Amino acid sequence: QVQLLESGGGLVQAGGSLRLSCAASGRTFSSYTMGWFRQGPGKEREFVAAITRSGISTYYADSVKGRFTISRDNAKNTVYLQMNSLNPEDTAVYYCAAGSVSPTLLRRAREYDYWGQGTQVTVSS
Repeated sequence: QVQLLESGGGLVQAGGSLRLSCAASGRTFSSYTMGWFRQGPGKEREFVAAITRSGISTYYADSVKGRFTISRDNAKNTVYLQMNSLNPEDTAVYYCAAGSVSPTLLRRAREYDYWGQGTQVTVSS
């Protein structure tokens, strides 16, 4: 069992930056692919970014590529999402997720086994 706790959300002006963190419990963090998803008002949950177990490979949604960076520190059981050049369309609840996910499937929310409660990110124009 893995428990995930996100932090770092908040209110930021367009063009600003935020860094989200997701702390995981348990000693098996390094065995999981980690992903970030988001759900905006009236929208379905969508893939944002993912990182493989070793941290060598990262994947991004086209809408955030070049602006967001996912990273992980397996010694600290934590995954991060650095978000730069934020715009109002990035407003959403951001969730981190963990799972034993194939690289070909890591954009699919249903492939992840564990989810955090989410952290709100609001970008004002």
